[in-house]
Amino acid sequence: MISFTFQPLIEIFERLKTLLQTSNIVSFEVINPDISHNSYSGEPIVINGINYLYHGYKAWVNLAELLGCKICTPVKNQEHTVIITFQKLNTSDSFHDAPIKNKEEKYGVDSAFFDINKNEEPTFLSAYHKALQAVKIETRQNILDLGINKADEFELIASMLQPEVFQNIKMTGIDHSVSAIEFAKKRFPDATFYAHDINKLGGLPIERFDLIISIGTLQSPSINYKPFLMDLVKNNLTKNGALILGFPNSRWIGGELIYGAKAPNYNYSEMSLLFNDVIFAKKYLQQKKFRVTITGREYIFITATKIGTP
Repeated sequence: MISFTFQPLIEIFERLKTLLQTSNIVSFEVINPDISHNSYSGEPIVINGINYLYHGYKAWVNLAELLGCKICTPVKNQEHTVIITFQKLNTSDSFHDAPIKNKEEKYGVDSAFFDINKNEEPTFLSAYHKALQAVKIETRQNILDLGINKADEFELIASMLQPEVFQNIKMTGIDHSVSAIEFAKKRFPDATFYAHDINKLGGLPIERFDLIISIGTLQSPSINYKPFLMDLVKNNLTKNGALILGFPNSRWIGGELIYGAKAPNYNYSEMSLLFNDVIFAKKYLQQKKFRVTITGREYIFITATKIGTP
């Protein structure tokens, strides 16, 4: 059994990385994080004459993610130590790399993506919830969601409002996947859904909306992002409308939401393209007299409301 006491994190990181090259599971003994509730990572602690460097559970969870692992339930070992186990994520279990038989159904009901529920991921839920509060969701009457898939975004809106308020909102969702749209219709029979290419919004019988939501869609390779966003604001948003745009800063691998955007030709997270798209949206919307905030972590949220609106 490997035991880490006073080793710095860089030494632990390199040791575990080496071991994981030949094993899918690695276990090691460390000081029990529960012995302290206000220590910082790397703070020296002496117990029974043994010097330790303290690390909390969050540090071990983050380290597991950086090493491409998930953390298993820690087991108390000695009085002041626990055994932590890292298990490699199944990198083949990712919708990002799944073979595509039908481009329109890449995110359909039979896809790996369809099993994902972003609302059950704390960092996504918190950021999206705050964005809905910022646009005063209870005052919105006509909402459009681009890339709606199975309508999880509508689910959170419904949970935030009284039923009579939610029922009076005109909800419209658009997605390329026919199977996802059919599923969404069953969840929200009073909403309007279209299985349609969002690049061709002009071909749909839709009006202007006082809230447009699009999460994880505008960076799709099929969308010419910058002109699309400008046309969306110009042609589909009301004078005092608001936007919530979500940009993935993560990947879904082995059942886990892994932090950091993945760019071509890099074997680590490289976020230049992400920041370029986010800053373009911020500057453009500010020019159009929107108040803009940037929030989130695994998903970066742009929330824009018209300056001067109550």
